[in-house]
Amino acid sequence: MTLLGIVSDTHGDIVRTRAAVQMLECLEVAAVLHCGDIGTPEIISLFAAWPTHFVFGNCDHDRQTLARAIENAGQTCHGTFGQLDFEGVRIAWLHGDDAELLEETIAGGDWNLVCHGHTHVVRQEQRGNTLVLNPGAVHRANPHTIATIELPDRIVNVVGI
Repeated sequence: MTLLGIVSDTHGDIVRTRAAVQMLECLEVAAVLHCGDIGTPEIISLFAAWPTHFVFGNCDHDRQTLARAIENAGQTCHGTFGQLDFEGVRIAWLHGDDAELLEETIAGGDWNLVCHGHTHVVRQEQRGNTLVLNPGAVHRANPHTIATIELPDRIVNVVGI
């Protein structure tokens, strides 16, 4: 069993991101997926405790600086679309601001798990064999949330921070 942390929409909010990271530490996640709108390079170093995989969101305007910060932190930048396999679970994640790409990714049936952000609203929906998960948002949300998912069984836990 692998426990992944899923976060999105930190928007440079250091205080709330620290709270999210503390929660992830308590939950003992093995890795983290960040679904975009990172905000500032300072956010990236907060995720140093785990392998963290980042994608860009529509508010990540200085992508070159963010990509350099991700690389310098020893983390992984996936551009605007990430894809990995954990415990035999095929995972795609993207920010979700491109609604057409998000829908194509979900409807294509190629992924066991599709994670996204952008809306700042929690979403957990089963579409065929694809579980769709939006962890909510660390910044500008009510409530502020992150999520974990147990793999390979895809058991989701949404956590307030």
